[in-house]
Amino acid sequence: MAIALERVPGQVVKAELDYDDGMLVYEIDIRTADGYKYEVKIDANTGAILRVKLD
Repeated sequence: MAIALERVPGQVVKAELDYDDGMLVYEIDIRTADGYKYEVKIDANTGAILRVKLD
């Protein structure tokens, strides 16, 4: 979660480990101080951020 919060500062509202496209990924939902919600997808093996999406 620290990796996601470095990219998108805020409060984690949901975090789950999922199997996506043949690999394990963390999907983390973060709500920012200004009320926006982001989904950050992270490779569970490498810690690389795969996607940051504004919901």
